[in-house]
Amino acid sequence: MKKYSFRLQPVLDIREKTLEDKRLEMAQVIQLLNEQQEGLERLIAKQASYKDELESLSLEDDLNVFALANFKNYMVNLQEQITQQEHNIENTKKALRVKQEAVNEALKDVKVLEKLKEKQSQKFYKDIEMKEANEIDDISTARYRLKRA
Repeated sequence: MKKYSFRLQPVLDIREKTLEDKRLEMAQVIQLLNEQQEGLERLIAKQASYKDELESLSLEDDLNVFALANFKNYMVNLQEQITQQEHNIENTKKALRVKQEAVNEALKDVKVLEKLKEKQSQKFYKDIEMKEANEIDDISTARYRLKRA
């Protein structure tokens, strides 16, 4: 029996490669997002730690105004870093949504061709079965005619 060969297999291969590339790009964005979120968590933990230290420093008897001012400046700077990191995370989330949409489109393209391949394959083998059935019918008819003659 002849094996089915999909005419658009090279196109399907290209689309599958494109899908894989887009999935890798999305994975890289996810990794970046995770790193940014971990960085934000570290900044928030550092902020909480310094806030506790600032409170304990302000409760001391020998209050060092210079150290207190430095702590406050550092806390403002830390808050700016946190705000910037949150902004970076939002931008990365937007980029991730774009990558997810690209992956979904590439997946649709692949599925369309896979479905076409499956339908054509089924039709190919069904046609072969019909040809074989017709040949068997022809042979049976020819035998029957030979016996009657």
